[in-house]
Amino acid sequence: MNLIDRVKNILLTPKTEWEVIKAESTSQKEIITGYVLPLAAVSAVCGFLGTLFVMWAFLGVSFLLFGVLAMVLRIVMAVASVFVVGFIIDALAPNFGGTKNPHQAFKVAAYSFTAAFVGGIFAIVPFIGWLIGLLVSLYGFYLLYLGLKQLMGSPDDKVVVYEVIVVIITIVVMAIANVIVGLASAPALMGGAMLRGSSGSAPVVANAKLEAFTKGVEAASRKMEAAGKSGDQNAQAAAALEVLGAAVSGGKKVDPLSVEEVKAFVPDKFAGLSKTSSAAERSGVSTLMVTTAKATYGDNAGKTVRLEVTDAGGAGAMVGIASWMGAVNMEREDDRGAERTRKDGNRIVHEKLSKTGGENEYTVVVADRFVVKTVGSGVDLATLKGGVSGMDLAKLESLKDVGVAKN
Repeated sequence: MNLIDRVKNILLTPKTEWEVIKAESTSQKEIITGYVLPLAAVSAVCGFLGTLFVMWAFLGVSFLLFGVLAMVLRIVMAVASVFVVGFIIDALAPNFGGTKNPHQAFKVAAYSFTAAFVGGIFAIVPFIGWLIGLLVSLYGFYLLYLGLKQLMGSPDDKVVVYEVIVVIITIVVMAIANVIVGLASAPALMGGAMLRGSSGSAPVVANAKLEAFTKGVEAASRKMEAAGKSGDQNAQAAAALEVLGAAVSGGKKVDPLSVEEVKAFVPDKFAGLSKTSSAAERSGVSTLMVTTAKATYGDNAGKTVRLEVTDAGGAGAMVGIASWMGAVNMEREDDRGAERTRKDGNRIVHEKLSKTGGENEYTVVVADRFVVKTVGSGVDLATLKGGVSGMDLAKLESLKDVGVAKN
């Protein structure tokens, strides 16, 4: 079947088309070269053209270089994402009444992305195209639901939870893919002059993170298998959510520090200013819990500083997403301000300087888990940095293993 007919049929008559796909013996190579690559390419080109219409007037040739590189990288990451999502679908199948079958799982991943690829075509329309594309892409959830039922054999009473877990992990995968595209293509945007990429250690670190992620998914399969034997959907959902948190946090279940423990790192005075208000909370679901303590400091001269200390706990993958690619160094500057992200030992430091009298920011990520963020108005960057340096970051870093479940 040709590409146009397959797209039309999977979108308009998905139940019938999934049965046709199930019986096909098309190889992964044929699916990639004859279906995924062409659709991903069309989607990427339309996105590039839609953005070009808007950005050319502002960035000229610099955007052209960035746009072309980003377009190519998005095509590559689309293909890689199909393989990763296919692996996840196959790994989780037995836990939701399905049958492990790598080839069928690959087909579910590849053809479920159809709605997203088609939705990407609307990105050629400036300003509103992304919204139309998003609405079209949502249809992919229905395609995935049917694919998991018909190709992987997941029964009605388990397929919804199965889909939810696959979708959440897919979102993590796509977020990582977008970060990779951004980090890799940013030098072209800055003309190679003011933005420098990651060090040569990035591939090694990325491989280690990917291995940890894979182990997390495998652990998820074992734990959900035990819950699946009970036949209790609530137990299955709880187990799935618990092990999902372990997967997205790099293969470990992490319980964040208590509110009182995090509040202890918020001083009464910061950068010479007295505390005027404070708040703290511990929120989230299951293993995706986060604890945050906030404070505001100020004086009668109009100087203010907002301080946040966060323990990302089970959501550590979201905090450490930059470290997924290893050491990251970035610099950007224009007439309005300057911004810099760099590695300082094993910490990630982000600085943002305003040249127009606006707010300055200084953020430190400690142990890929804790985030100390300051935003100052009427307070220069050096003062914010000095205030953070006066905090006991070494003690905070020493708590990196607290609440981490032992494998």
